[in-house]
This record gives sequence, C-alpha cells and structure tokens, in this order.
Amino acid sequence: MKKATGLSLHIGLNAVDPAHYEGWSGPLGACEADAEDMEKIASARGFTPTILRTAQATRDSVAGVIKSAAHKLVKGDIFWVSYSGHGGQVPDINGDEPDDLLDETWCLFDGELIDDELYALWAQFKPGVRILAVSDSCHSGTVAKFALSQPSGGPARAALSDFGVQDELRFRIMPREVALRTYRAHAAFYDSLQPRKARKGQKGAKAPAKPAVKASVRLLSGCQDNQLSLDGTFNGLFTAQLLRVWNDGKFKGNYAAFHKAIVKRMPPTQTPNHFMTGAHDTAFDAQQPFAV
Repeated sequence: MKKATGLSLHIGLNAVDPAHYEGWSGPLGACEADAEDMEKIASARGFTPTILRTAQATRDSVAGVIKSAAHKLVKGDIFWVSYSGHGGQVPDINGDEPDDLLDETWCLFDGELIDDELYALWAQFKPGVRILAVSDSCHSGTVAKFALSQPSGGPARAALSDFGVQDELRFRIMPREVALRTYRAHAAFYDSLQPRKARKGQKGAKAPAKPAVKASVRLLSGCQDNQLSLDGTFNGLFTAQLLRVWNDGKFKGNYAAFHKAIVKRMPPTQTPNHFMTGAHDTAFDAQQPFAV
C-alpha cells in the first residue's frame, strides 16, 4: 500500500506592497512567525513544506505552489495550506454571494486572492485528496463573508487582556477605505477573476458553472464570518491558542475535538470556525490534526 504524501504551504505577510494597495502597506507583527510555527509542525509531522514570507507571498507564487500540489497529489495524500495576514473584500460580480454582495480575499503581497479563485484551485485536486486550510485572518469563518463586528471596550477588552493582548488592538483586516481605493484602482482586473452570469434573455450565453471540488476540504479559521482576528506580539491570537492546544503533538483527539479545545481558550469576541466543503471523508474526520 502506498504511503500517503503530505505537501504544505505556509503563508505569512507582515506587510503588503503599497504600489498595489494604493499607498497602504498593511503592517502586522506576527504573521511571519505564524507561518514559521506552522512550518515546524508540518516538518515534524512528515509534510514537505514550502514557506512564503511577505514579499515572497505573491498571487502567482501562492497559486503556483497550490497548482503544483494539485498536480502531484493522488487519492490518500494531503495538502495543508496556512495563511496569516489581512483579509479583504471585493464586490461580488457573478452573484454567488447574495448575503453581503462581497467576495472575501487573502491580501497577498502584490494583490488579493479572492475566494472564487481558491475554490477553483481546490477543484484542481484529484478525488480522495485531503485539503486542510488554516486561516488566521479576519472574516475567515468560511473565507466567504464580510466582517461586521469588532471588540471595543468593557467585558470584551477585559476578556482579551486575559489572553495577553495589549491595550492597542490590531486586527488582520484591510480597512474599508483601503478596500474601496484598491478595488476602484484595479476594478477591471478583479472583475475579470469572476466570470459573469449571463444576463436574462441573452442568446447563446450560459451562466458559468462553479467547478466541482472532488477533494475533501477542511478549514480551521481564526474567527466567524462576522468577527475579526487579532494580531499579536509573538503570534496571532488564534494561532497562539492553536499552538497551545496542539502542545507539540501531545494533543490526541480528532479535528472536531481540536477545534472545540481551541474555542474554549478564546474570548467571546473571536470564535474559531470549523468548516468543510467538497467530498466528505469520514477517515479525515477521525484523524489526529496534521496527520499525513
């Protein structure tokens, strides 16, 4: 029986290129550290990891690593991608986000990678491949919704202080005014990434079909769709608690238990999510986290 292969990609951006983001550099403190800590787990668990830090984490380089993994991996193998950085938004052009009319993004160094593109990348993986995504960014509950709330004062701030978060809170979200400026400056590019549905009555045109995802995709995210993820001094808040629960591999439960244990350590203003799409793989459900 063939031994499973594990490939992984760990992305951490402490800044983005202001040339694309209309003067905004998006400074953060702990995203590269998150990526390095995820790479350490991957190496210890038998993955062959790739790490992309800040300026290395371009749209082409991230997509290229994912496409290469999709080409190499077969049934029984696993691909793990972790992302730490800002979450952003662009207008939903093709009508697949009726709730908020926005597509959510990862803010890579030279431009945003939208959720439609991620879904299309997952669709390139063969049936029977397991995909694990760990996203420590804002509005990442399904990497598909808009962030509406953030902790301000009172009990919320008191709860966060118990987790070592300092007085000045820094969230991993692209500010709305930056999102607007960036989109307006590059609207044609971002619109082109979302094939438009045919207009009613338009002859000879069909609405684009969403590609089928035949792999099993599991997301562990830093917060719910309507929450924000906190940056920190040494790690993002979600990543820090994930590392504590993992405890250098001493945690022995499955993914559901792992998620539950992380949630117990988090303040009420930031609740990590456990979300699945694609084919349902019961064996994947039962595995210890990060198992090849």
